[in-house]
Amino acid sequence: MRLLKRILFVFIFLLIALLSVFFIYRYSQKPKYEGELYLKNIKDQTTVYFDEFGVPHIYAENAKDAMVALGYVHAQDRLWQMELLRRIVPGRLSDIFGSVALKNDTFFVGLGIEEASQKAIANLDKKSPAYQLTMAYLDGINQYVEEGVTPVEFQLLGIKKQKFTIQDVYNIFGYMSFSFAMAQKTDPLLTDIRNKYGMDYLKDFGLDGNFNTTQIKGAKQKQQEYAAISQSIASLLDRSPVAPFVGSNSWVIAPQKTKSKKVIFANDPHIGFSQPGTWYEAHLETPDFELYGCYLAGAPFPLLGHNRDYAYGLTMFENDDVDFYQETNNPKNSNQYQTKTGFQNYGIRKKTIKVKDSSDVILNIKVSQHGPIMNDLLAGLKSDKPVAMSWIYTQQTIHSIEAIYAISHSKSMSDFQKGVALIAAPGLNVMYGDAKGNVGWWASGKLYKHNNGVNTNFILDGVNGKDDSLEYLDFSKNPSAVNPDWNYVYSANNQPEPIDGFAYPGYYLPEDRAKRITQLLDSKSDWEQNSVSEMITDNTSIVAPEVVKKLISNLNLKTLSKTENEAIHILKSWNGSNNLNDVAPTIYNKWIYLYLKNTFQDELGNEGFKQFLGTHIMKQIVARQISSENSPWWDDLKTKNIKEGRSQILAKSFEEAISALEKQLGNSLSDWKWEKVHTVEYQHPIGKLALFRSFFNVGPFEVPGSTEVINNQFFDFVEDGFYKVKGGPSSRRVIDFSDIENSWGILPTGQSGNPFSSHYADQAELYNAGKFRKMRLNKNEIMQSSTKLVFYPQKN
Repeated sequence: MRLLKRILFVFIFLLIALLSVFFIYRYSQKPKYEGELYLKNIKDQTTVYFDEFGVPHIYAENAKDAMVALGYVHAQDRLWQMELLRRIVPGRLSDIFGSVALKNDTFFVGLGIEEASQKAIANLDKKSPAYQLTMAYLDGINQYVEEGVTPVEFQLLGIKKQKFTIQDVYNIFGYMSFSFAMAQKTDPLLTDIRNKYGMDYLKDFGLDGNFNTTQIKGAKQKQQEYAAISQSIASLLDRSPVAPFVGSNSWVIAPQKTKSKKVIFANDPHIGFSQPGTWYEAHLETPDFELYGCYLAGAPFPLLGHNRDYAYGLTMFENDDVDFYQETNNPKNSNQYQTKTGFQNYGIRKKTIKVKDSSDVILNIKVSQHGPIMNDLLAGLKSDKPVAMSWIYTQQTIHSIEAIYAISHSKSMSDFQKGVALIAAPGLNVMYGDAKGNVGWWASGKLYKHNNGVNTNFILDGVNGKDDSLEYLDFSKNPSAVNPDWNYVYSANNQPEPIDGFAYPGYYLPEDRAKRITQLLDSKSDWEQNSVSEMITDNTSIVAPEVVKKLISNLNLKTLSKTENEAIHILKSWNGSNNLNDVAPTIYNKWIYLYLKNTFQDELGNEGFKQFLGTHIMKQIVARQISSENSPWWDDLKTKNIKEGRSQILAKSFEEAISALEKQLGNSLSDWKWEKVHTVEYQHPIGKLALFRSFFNVGPFEVPGSTEVINNQFFDFVEDGFYKVKGGPSSRRVIDFSDIENSWGILPTGQSGNPFSSHYADQAELYNAGKFRKMRLNKNEIMQSSTKLVFYPQKN
């Protein structure tokens, strides 16, 4: 008995000791939100107030001190995310994750982003405020790297902390720019379809732009050979530890349409979900400057921001800034390729990728006049025909730092526009509104025209020279609208109206969100902050009910079963909403998936069909192709001596959809609620391992919304009928210039990327419920609801 008591005592003692160690470790890992610290290279005392959601409000006597403080607090909350982002472009993920990241590293190291960054840095004016403040921000990061706590992810993976450089900043912007591009996901697939089946099979794809009927109004005028490229690049972006940009909404309402007669600004950039999330919010104030912004990890200036004078944000333009060229090798010398003037030597980029627990990988990447050869970078591309990728970002002068500094430090709308003009790539819809009542939208990017007859939806000819000729357009030709007489500007990644008769080619998303946004904005002229916040979380598609009518018109309703008739009744009464308790979206999405599968999979094959589901074309085609009774896609090539028609395919798909839902969710349609199948989990790279999932990941949550509604919670179509949300609004902001100190914002999870912080996931429930928190500007209010961290100049 005594022995048992002793064992029990020892066990309790060890448990207490273990818990004590854990709590001490946990406390030591938390970000420092209050107290005092001494920093090098600041001149004056700088105070940081962290509000109730962990947003730092930095008060400094000068801009450099503010930026040093920003770098420090940004790093203590997001150093792990900064580390991941800066490793992508130079191919350094394998060094921490091992060979599982080798495909990602091989691809990105070959694109030429690193070389473009080096060139931009060499040309950067070292005396400019943009450079000086960037270096101050990096100084703050590096002081935390030297003195701060090592993140738990670094400890688990054995990463040694290293100082950040301006090259890292440019590389981060380079990765985000590439994640905007869409051609690499689409052009090779379309080329294969054309080569194998002919142009008749592409008529339903809307390549001539005829699907884009809801256009952004400007105010300046009244064989599966290549599909491996699409498949491989899409897969790399999906598996990337840092989520890619996907789409976005924004609208800015002029005073004539608001109740207060002041501008109201709304923006929700759509990005793949991850944990930590994309944006870090910070508010900076000095005697001559104030800005509340949303920052990328490792970026000194915010891509989204506002102050008392103006607000800005962005969506993706979706313009085509990537072209593929098929090169022809010299049959006698594989180190040469053919041009219109004869054979030319490939350039060679030699790269070394370090792989954790394995040998280094040495790459010799061939580069033609058009760009890097994809065959060297993508393991899945087996073609013996070299394909080069031409990308504006690596060909034009990069002014990322200067551009973002300019738009975040503008003194006027004219200054702001000059900053937008500096962006060569990526293509962005840059949105603007100010306290003077101005609203504006400009499409950024260096736009260009090919010769007539050159179709950039396909892989181009690298030999003839005709496909090379480009006419670069002046920024004044970019689509835009400033203070239009319809009293708002907006963007939902849809196509702008033509400029001088030229509709710019791109990978524009369907009209669904655009149509809903314009429907709502046109319907009233007394907008206020509450009604705009309801609009930014709107879950209704006005296109889907129209699609349902077309689908149902192809059914013989007299032959349907009881369950099928109940489903039809639900669909007929559906207004297009995608709320948690709705049943219609569960039926609709299953039917749409099976219609797509039964229509396209026989021609495209399993992998090709999977690629197709990930393109903008799939989203465009749903509402249109079902109107084409004579589409060649209806015939199922797998059935010999039978030619299927539209009604057969749609009826078969509906029958299969109801049968599948009965197996998945039961026989009672009241159990087929959207919340049962539509969920989100915000995944940390380490949280993908089951052992760490509950610690690092946030969720899962049942969520409203759907693909291509304003509350764009997008997902992949999958066989099992469970729609795991991949991404959506990375922030929601509603900025009301009639009450600028109480503008609203929200992040999907939390402000901090440190899992030991109380702000790691404290916004998740608010976000998924469609609620907001204040983006505070009033200093007295901030002081009352915050903890205080004071930075003092370090004594010599």
